[in-house]
Formats: sequence, structure tokens, C-alpha cells
Amino acid sequence: MYGKQQLSFSIFLMVCVLSWRREFSEAKMVPAVYVLGDSLVDVGNNNHLPVSVAKANFPHNGLDFPTQKPTGRFCNGKNAADLLAEKLGLPSSPPYLSLSKNKNASFQNGVSFASGGAGIFNGTDRVFGQAIPLSNQVNNYLAVHKTLVQQMGSSAAEEHFSKSLFAIVIGSNDLFDYFGSSDLRKKNTPQQFVDLMANTLKGQLKRLYEFGARKFFFAGIGAIGCIPAERVKNKTQECNEERNFWTVKYNDGLKAMLMGLKSELQGISYSYFDTYTIMQNVIRNPSTYGFNEIKAACCGLGDLRAKVPCLPVSEYCSNRNDHVFWDLYHPTEATARIFVDTLFDGSSPVCVPMNVRQLVSA
Repeated sequence: MYGKQQLSFSIFLMVCVLSWRREFSEAKMVPAVYVLGDSLVDVGNNNHLPVSVAKANFPHNGLDFPTQKPTGRFCNGKNAADLLAEKLGLPSSPPYLSLSKNKNASFQNGVSFASGGAGIFNGTDRVFGQAIPLSNQVNNYLAVHKTLVQQMGSSAAEEHFSKSLFAIVIGSNDLFDYFGSSDLRKKNTPQQFVDLMANTLKGQLKRLYEFGARKFFFAGIGAIGCIPAERVKNKTQECNEERNFWTVKYNDGLKAMLMGLKSELQGISYSYFDTYTIMQNVIRNPSTYGFNEIKAACCGLGDLRAKVPCLPVSEYCSNRNDHVFWDLYHPTEATARIFVDTLFDGSSPVCVPMNVRQLVSA
């Protein structure tokens, strides 16, 4: 009798596991997510850069992460890259530098190449000592591409990459760099600089395309003039409108570049998310989104908790869900969740020419 019960239980267990596996594979909307970008989506690459000061692998970062430990994410919990992967039915793409020396590492669910402090231009990271600029992130992707072609064969790898999502969140550090550098301002007018940003990004996208990327998600730059680090410089604590003006100009240039690229490169599709508009909506109508603190950081010290960054000696707010900003630069998990919910299922003109759900289903 016991043997029959044991056999029945084993069969039941096997059916449950098969059913769970089937549900998981059905929920998986793309084979992989490859993430390129800056600290908004870095999941720990900078932990592996020996001299970088752009790190978040210490308290109070990660306070609300499932492990309740700092992971290198510039956030109290999950960041936009984690939340996007969740929506797509995938685990978070692991940091490339945590895998690159492991011969048995799997890249098949995706990889994150993103690096805190990174920009579209190679020199942008010099303020932070060390980051991985976009050109080097693309180089790292080419190494992953080579490995997967060897593992899967060229036709299977080509299909894998063409169905995968390439998420790109970058550009704000380039603007911070421009406004913080008299040398850069002497070389280019703001308009020339934002045009150069879009054009340089275009060159890197063509490299990704050449090595199999076909489905792209782009986040426009948010209202960087309204972050605590900018407000604290203003006696009235209002947004820096010059920063915001040129952010909008860059985003317009990015959208125009993407439209041109679609007609230039066969078979690409993309979704552009207007981070700026959603961020301004949140700041202007915070209670609608469940926030009551739009100016101050949750973690830091001094006015608006923005005079000193989020360090182990810093104070942090008790309710992270009512703060738009985690530290002087970055959003809380609650804010990132609003962004990801919108980019995934939002409509025009915030998501153009389609949202991410439509992009991955196409």
C-alpha cells in the first residue's frame, strides 16, 4: 500500500514540475534580455571594477531587495532592468563581469552590460574614475555573441538574437558631463552636443544590428533637472529648467534618429519610452501615483538629503514607497515600477511606435 502511495505522489510531483515548467516557458515572452546602459539599470557590473567610485555595493542600497543586501544596484530594491525582466517572464540578466571569467557561464537568458557612470561617449565616466562606456559594452556583447554562436550554431544563435530584446538606457551622464565641463561647452553648443550624442549612439546601434540585434527598447532621458542633486543647487529647490530643456532636445533627436534607422536597417523594430513625460507627470501629480515626497532623496544627508550621497553613514526614510527618489540621482523601486508598467503597456505618445508588449509580440 505504501509503495502505491509513494508512486502516486511521485507521479503527482512530476506532473506539477512539468506543469510549472510549461507555465514558465509560456510566460517567457522573449528568449533573452540584453541590457546596455548606466546606473539606472546596472545590476552589479561596477562591483567588479577595481578603482571605480561609482558603486552601490554597500548599505543602505538593497534595503528592500529580496535578499535585503546591497547588490550593486543604485536603488533601495529592484531597478528598472529587474522589473522589465520580471514582466517578460525571465530572471534578471546577470552582470557580464560576474560571468566573463566563468567558462561554464550561460548567456542564453540574457546579460547586463550596464555600468554606473557610463555614457554614450567614452570620456563621460572620467568623473567617477571608472565605468564601462557604451562602446565597450557593445564590445562585451560581441564577445557574448561569439560564445553563443559557438555553443548554439550560427543559425540557432541568429534566431535567438533576432527574437531577444535589447534594452538601452543611457545618455543622462553625458548631459551631466556637458553642463559640468567648461571644456565641453567651449567645444560644442548644447545643440551640437545633443546631436552628437544621438549620432554616436546610432553608430553603436549599427554594430549591435550587425551582430544580430533586431528588437530594441529605448528609454528617453528623464527630467534630470528635477533630481535632488539639481534641486539642491537652487535656493528655491525648483527644477533646473536648462537641464530639462536640453534633455527634451536630445530626446527629440533620439526619436528622429530611430525613425531614420528603421528605414535604413532592414528588419529592426523598436519601442521608445518617453521617460521625461512620465517623470514630469509623477512630479506634478504625486498623490495620483501614491507619492508625497518629490524633491528630497530618501537616502543621503543635508538639504533634500542631497548634499551627501547614500552612504552607510547616511540617513534613510522609513517609507520608501512615498518617495520618488531613492538617492540624489536615482528613483526608488516604487518609481521604477511605474516607469516599467507604463513602458510595457502604455500607449502613444508615451510609447512610440509601440509599447514593449507589442514589440516582443511582433
